[in-house]
Amino acid sequence: MNYLLIAEEILKAIGGKENVSAAAHCATRLRLVLEDESLVDTNVLEEMDVVKGTFSTGGQYQIILGSGTVNEVYKEFTRLTNIEEMSTSDVKDAGSKKMNPLQRFVKMLSDIFVPIIPAIVAGGLLMGINNLLTAQDLFIAGKSLVEAKPELADLAALINTFANAAFVFLPILIGFSATKRFGGNQYLGAALGMLMVHPDLLNGYGYGDALLNGTIPVWNILGLEIEKVGYQGSVLPVLAASFILAKIENGLRKVIPSALDNLLTPLLTIFVTGLLTFTAVGPITRSAGNLLTDGLIWLYDTTGFIGGAIFGLLYAPIVITGMHHSFIAVETQLLADMAKTGGSFIFVIAAMSNIAQGASTLAVLLITKNAKTKGVASAAGISALLGITEPAMFGVNLKLRFPFIGAIIGAAVGSAFVTLFKVKAVALGAAGLPGIISIKPGSIISYTIGMAIAFAVAFAMTYVLGKREEKKEKKKNGLKAA
Repeated sequence: MNYLLIAEEILKAIGGKENVSAAAHCATRLRLVLEDESLVDTNVLEEMDVVKGTFSTGGQYQIILGSGTVNEVYKEFTRLTNIEEMSTSDVKDAGSKKMNPLQRFVKMLSDIFVPIIPAIVAGGLLMGINNLLTAQDLFIAGKSLVEAKPELADLAALINTFANAAFVFLPILIGFSATKRFGGNQYLGAALGMLMVHPDLLNGYGYGDALLNGTIPVWNILGLEIEKVGYQGSVLPVLAASFILAKIENGLRKVIPSALDNLLTPLLTIFVTGLLTFTAVGPITRSAGNLLTDGLIWLYDTTGFIGGAIFGLLYAPIVITGMHHSFIAVETQLLADMAKTGGSFIFVIAAMSNIAQGASTLAVLLITKNAKTKGVASAAGISALLGITEPAMFGVNLKLRFPFIGAIIGAAVGSAFVTLFKVKAVALGAAGLPGIISIKPGSIISYTIGMAIAFAVAFAMTYVLGKREEKKEKKKNGLKAA
């Protein structure tokens, strides 16, 4: 394969080296920040055998080349453009400058929550395993595995402890990640998170009962009563507090002499931020977080399967805009407050959408006679069923349009079904076939049926629409020949 020729063809198609302001690559994609994306000739790019698909998101123009190939093409590309090799994070920063305020806000949430997802996923999946051990009627009629085999009781208890850790101490994870994102010292952010879940405080999960009983403990400082309440499982309070901490820290570093900086800046930063957190920021944002959670639950319960269908229909278009990254913060709150919410319905809707995208791509594999499209569709379809939809959505479905229409219809029908049966996830994970382990034990069968419905409807609709497109194309070609 002539990688230099490929790089030259790509560079010409995207408007020349003058149009490239930043470039990097990940495992499969060339990631570019372009001065003017309107100069890109998408048709030329997609006619290249090596190109598996193209799309634009988050201020970046991305070209899917495949594992191994992208590394070699990137080397030649950087030589042709005289751009120094950059990391994907450098390109993200360059791309973010081209975003509007809403896109930058979504990117901020993504930057904070994506790094902590592995911890949340691990905790959630362990919670799913604990549920498999303790759920009645799942494997044995009238009993759970723990009841049938008491020797498993301590194992279940151990797994439950491991599972809860990430959610009980969630403010520490968020405090670290958010403070780093806001430009502060991440270890001070972690210390702030520890302060918010300190064992001397009333556990945040018991706040509601204590409020009803009038037993909330307080600090009485010069006549000012400050509630001694923790923020276990909270999201908004620690986000706001981390932002304030970073601003206070950076402000203090500008005015405190360097000789006293290491002594006074951390001391004043933690004290002032902690005081503001427990007197104003925490209580206000706790209430806002509760309103958000209650509002989502009300919307889910009120709109029922119709709301689920609409969300399923819109989920893939939301993914195209990148706005789905903002759901991570909401899902984290839903999972952290599972006693009230019962889990996350967003994960389930996402899974229906991913399955539908995969089904439509596999339908294209059956319909198309184009060898390149077949090659992309076979791998991309399987990938989407496993929860990774980028190759399917951008490499096949959006490119041909009719498969995308079939996919969102399938997602809407599947989402309506799972919403009707109140299917929810107890963990984050791969939203697709592997997502079964993330689902509440009592809803696994409904989840499986929902996936089957989303797949069948999307596949059938894509097949019908594809055949219709085929007839139109033949008719058009016949008229041209005439």
